[in-house]
Amino acid sequence: MTTQARVLVVDDDPVVAKSIDRVLSAKGYAVITAHDGPEALAKLAREDYDAVFTDIRMPGMDGLEVAARIKATRPWLPVVIVTGYGSPASEARAKEIGVAGFLNKPLSPEMIEGSAREAMTWKAADMFAPAGKARPAEPAPAEHADAVSGARRTVKDVALFVAAPFIGLVYAIAFPFVGLVLLARYGYRALVNKARAS
Repeated sequence: MTTQARVLVVDDDPVVAKSIDRVLSAKGYAVITAHDGPEALAKLAREDYDAVFTDIRMPGMDGLEVAARIKATRPWLPVVIVTGYGSPASEARAKEIGVAGFLNKPLSPEMIEGSAREAMTWKAADMFAPAGKARPAEPAPAEHADAVSGARRTVKDVALFVAAPFIGLVYAIAFPFVGLVLLARYGYRALVNKARAS
């Protein structure tokens, strides 16, 4: 590889994480590990990665939830699921999320290396796929809503920017008249109060 690809490995079993690290580091990948889902998401928020390998069974947040959260914010990032407890249901859920691969333990060096190579190919293919070919998963509804909200804010900001000089002009013209109206009103009240007092 000409540039070192960065792979995030998420596994609460240090033996498995070390095995993946050893195989991929020998092939030129930069491997960073996380012990659970929250740590992985925190690392993803701070740094960019080229692929993520995550175990399914972890305390707290499982690997499928980690994958779903990653794909919701980074649909282009390939995620490989690693598990010793694979089932048709978990594979179906992983496919629905849009993962790049699904590996069943025990893992061989060839499986690890092959899945990393496929994940890099998946990423490249999806980034440059022509129309009609496989593309990253659609943005989650919440992400779409955020994009729409952001577009509305942009339109509103532009409209205010264009309208600001005219609004300022209206205020500049109206300000003396508003002042005169208020002065007349307070003067009238003062006269009425004085008349009542006398």
